[in-house]
Amino acid sequence: MIICQLYEVKKQYNEIPVFEGVSLVIKNNDRVGLVGRNGSGKSTLFKLITGEEEADAGSITLQKNCRVGILSQIPDFQEHKTGRAYLESAFEEIFTIQKRLRELEKGFTEAESEEKLNRRMIEYGALQEELEQKGGYEIESKIDSVITGLKIEHLENRELAQMSGGEKTKIGLSLLLLQKPDLLLLDEPTNHLDLESIEWLEQFLQQYKGAVIVISHDRYFLDHTVNKIADLEDGEITIYPCSYTAYVKQKEEKLMHEFHAYEEQQKKIKKMKEAIKRLRQWANESSPPSEKLFRKAKSMEKALAKIDVLKKPVLEQKTMNLSFQAGDRSGKDVLTIQEIEKGYQELLFKDLNLSLYYKDRMAIVGSNGSGKSTLFSMILGSNLPDKGQIKRGSSCKIGYLSQDALEFEPSDRVIDLFRRDVPVSEAEARHKLATFLFYGANVFNRISGLSGGERMRLRLAVLMHQPCNLLLLDEPTNHLDIESQEVLEEALTGFEGTILAISHDRYFLNNVFTRTAWLENRQLTLFEGPYDWAKEKRSAQKQEELNFPVQKSPKKRVRKIIQPISEEITEEDLLKKLEELEQSISSLEKQLNETTDLEETQQLYGKKTQLEEEYSRLYQRIS
Repeated sequence: MIICQLYEVKKQYNEIPVFEGVSLVIKNNDRVGLVGRNGSGKSTLFKLITGEEEADAGSITLQKNCRVGILSQIPDFQEHKTGRAYLESAFEEIFTIQKRLRELEKGFTEAESEEKLNRRMIEYGALQEELEQKGGYEIESKIDSVITGLKIEHLENRELAQMSGGEKTKIGLSLLLLQKPDLLLLDEPTNHLDLESIEWLEQFLQQYKGAVIVISHDRYFLDHTVNKIADLEDGEITIYPCSYTAYVKQKEEKLMHEFHAYEEQQKKIKKMKEAIKRLRQWANESSPPSEKLFRKAKSMEKALAKIDVLKKPVLEQKTMNLSFQAGDRSGKDVLTIQEIEKGYQELLFKDLNLSLYYKDRMAIVGSNGSGKSTLFSMILGSNLPDKGQIKRGSSCKIGYLSQDALEFEPSDRVIDLFRRDVPVSEAEARHKLATFLFYGANVFNRISGLSGGERMRLRLAVLMHQPCNLLLLDEPTNHLDIESQEVLEEALTGFEGTILAISHDRYFLNNVFTRTAWLENRQLTLFEGPYDWAKEKRSAQKQEELNFPVQKSPKKRVRKIIQPISEEITEEDLLKKLEELEQSISSLEKQLNETTDLEETQQLYGKKTQLEEEYSRLYQRIS
């Protein structure tokens, strides 16, 4: 079933077209990855689907009553709600039903005519059935599931207005997942998520009942979530019904086929032009001039004019010209971390050790908040460990790429910041910046107006011109389009020095790094392989620990009730009692729906109220 259709859509700004003649069909349960270079119009397409902007031509049709939900890259809300209250707004319809049910329940205890009671009972039964269908009894568990999956427990009681951009993105994504719209539009959903949260989101989307369109530069994420790729290039969309990896291969084959077809056509056109030229020459040389040859030349010209000339496919798009030249070689031991400890309100590391050797390619992975960036700050010397020591090897020169915001003055331009770190003339700076796709007058653009991808390219331009033999990279693929990520991977592969990086981009981790250090439980666990291999080994280790647990005490610990009712009982007994109460309450609700007698209704409702009070009292006593 088609839920969204775009037909011959055109959009332009200041008479400059973003795309033209774009057509796209989205069916229920489609998983579409919308890919394209930065600035190709992907986010604009989302705005047209949601109605935030109007198309200049063409049509966009949504299925009747289709609910569309969108996650922007930078959600903008200044409400004074807490994170939890904001997430509860996904269930406003259910809360309205619950409110009406409570109003009806109050009426059951009041003496009224049998006719009014019957009407109340019918409405009550219908609302209860609707409440059950909409999952009204599962609200708290649904909210808790998303909060745990995306690891936003710390945002539950924080006001939205006090959240950072990344936190707003997370809370906005959480609300969308709870609302479950028919068409879910996600713009870079993996930004600001750690690896475990990304993998949880992948599983959620795989089971999602509805259509999903994802804009993402995370190639691994696309491979695990979409079954169709919509490639937006040069203002046109081409559909590939496959995963991202298969799309790359199919697109390459398609481009080669189109290029060969273009070359063959150009050869044919060239031959026809030469033939026309010869025919005219022969006709003029004849005595008298040959009308027959002129007619033949004219006929060939008409045939040539009717040829639908193929557009020359672009086999290689313009990309960054990135390469890292290692400075003087470092010693064999590049970095040694011994028994360090660091903590703030909570302890981040305890007895942490790490050895980094010449030409190592090591990635540090772990949950957000586990201390990865703190570890980098201690390696750089801007932060000191509470205990232990960090030793740099001889001749070690560090080049650091930070994921933090660029530090600049409001008046700073691209060329100003570049020349501040790279002392060259303006002409040379413009030439160097052009290799990072800052052409012409773009070098005079204010940094405050740059996109995330442009800022990352500027950072890389500065880093490339720093003499270093150890690269510290903190989330280097953030905001880069896929082509730029591939250029970065190639440049790092050719780097003759040592690389230590933090990243949640699994495609990048598998392609570049041969050692993986997993930061969890205040320790680094080293795996001698790329991310996928490390993940598999880590899972095997955890399974082994479950199968053969280290027991400090043979006694089984049983949680007790904090405030026993009459005597101390185990949680198991209490849960059994709660289950019995749930069954009794459910049975009374069924009887309430079936009875039409006023007196019986009032008695049943009284019993139900007593059981619910007892259930609430018991539930609150669980520690």
